[in-house]
Amino acid sequence: MARQPSIFSLILVLLATFLISCGGPSVAVAPPTYTETQLERIQEYVPKIQAVRHRAEELKTLINKKDWIDVSNFIHGPMTEARLSMTYIIPNLLASAQPTARQKTRDLLNHLVKIDQAAGASNSLQALNSYQEVVEDIDQFFQLLPDLNTQPAV
Repeated sequence: MARQPSIFSLILVLLATFLISCGGPSVAVAPPTYTETQLERIQEYVPKIQAVRHRAEELKTLINKKDWIDVSNFIHGPMTEARLSMTYIIPNLLASAQPTARQKTRDLLNHLVKIDQAAGASNSLQALNSYQEVVEDIDQFFQLLPDLNTQPAV
């Protein structure tokens, strides 16, 4: 009877050794990076979005002046083009960033619609609140983009 537990222990040790030796070293996976083509495509559209972001203060001024026609023109012109450029960038982002980027473009559209509705109702308070959210949406989208100056070519 005394020999049974020691034989059982020996079998367990041999089994554990066998399983560990069969495991092998794990292969390190490189973190996902952008290809040169992806970076070029992103870089093609970023300046268009940046230009609209720099002009965003114009929209605030138009809202404060209650110039609703020009507010609508700005939303349907430059802001919509910026959103379109954002949409073109999304497929070139890393897979992990794409869902968030899609959500940011949807949020941007929803906030632009709210500004347009506020302009139709001459509600400058709602328009200013939505304007602030538009600016935040664009800024958050920029945070998802790769740093185009330091990204290594693959």
